Amino acid sequence: MTLDTYRQKRDFKVSPEPAGSARAKAASQQQRKYVIQKHRATQLHYDFRLEFNGVLLSWAVPKGPSLDPSVKRLAMQVEDHPIEYGGFEGVIPEGEYGGGTVMLWDNGVWSPEVPDIAAALQKGDLKFRLDGKKLHGSWVLVRTRGFGGSDRSWLLIKHRDQYASTQDIVADEPRSVKSKRLLAEIAQAGGGNVAKAATGDPVEPPPVPSKAPSRTKKPPAKKTAKARS
Repeated sequence: MTLDTYRQKRDFKVSPEPAGSARAKAASQQQRKYVIQKHRATQLHYDFRLEFNGVLLSWAVPKGPSLDPSVKRLAMQVEDHPIEYGGFEGVIPEGEYGGGTVMLWDNGVWSPEVPDIAAALQKGDLKFRLDGKKLHGSWVLVRTRGFGGSDRSWLLIKHRDQYASTQDIVADEPRSVKSKRLLAEIAQAGGGNVAKAATGDPVEPPPVPSKAPSRTKKPPAKKTAKARS
């Protein structure tokens, strides 16, 4: 696994993305990082990343993860990213590769449910557990050649366990776990395209106007009888 492709696609004099260390420290089995970054580039998608062998294995998930085991989410494998990318949130300048706004949507650690991670990746059937701030429990990435015959095409599927649900997690949890901001707020702070970023945020109904307090008329003052002189 190498970061050559990642570095060739980016100009780090322009983009705030991390170039990555020359030597990444190997993670312990209990502390492999897990990250999902919500990314409004040309299209909105969710970048799903698992730390392995000193890099972040990465898949672009157009619709984001689903907690429903009956829902299979397309996950297109992309180039490995540096470990430091797991903390990145900000704006990639327009015109650069992946130009747009990046949110740290979820993070935590992951653990394999297979004896050999490399063999599972080679086979195209990686079972694992997530312990994140938003996602938990057992999942699987399964390679499929149904998308144009590409071996980069996988499916991300939730296993049936106590964390499975029909909840729409991407709609119900739209904010960053790092800054608690929406995409548009991250774009605004970083000098990005706020209107473009806002298309990845939920459309919230206008607040219900509070009722104006009713004005009660004061009862007319009682006429007092004039004192006799």
